[in-house]
Amino acid sequence: MNTQDRDNDKAAMRPIFYTVTEAARLLRVNRATLYRAIREDAFPAVRVRSRYVIPAVAVERLAADATESGGCVDVAAIAAGRRVAREVARVMGDQR
Repeated sequence: MNTQDRDNDKAAMRPIFYTVTEAARLLRVNRATLYRAIREDAFPAVRVRSRYVIPAVAVERLAADATESGGCVDVAAIAAGRRVAREVARVMGDQR
């Protein structure tokens, strides 16, 4: 088996979503902290009925952003910026 095959196998085994417990463990935070952030729209999640799942790409992107910036990545600030952008887009759409 060559290196490329091993990389493809690892990528295929990677989850697309994490449970809140798994994501909290990866981020080294308490589950309650993560649930609170999700409910306050300060952390990316997908809600399926009463259950939340965290996109794996969101966790990976946070780690990459922190690494690239060399500083602290504030997820709440990112989420607030996205909320503002959605609201502006909604208002602009209403004006048409």
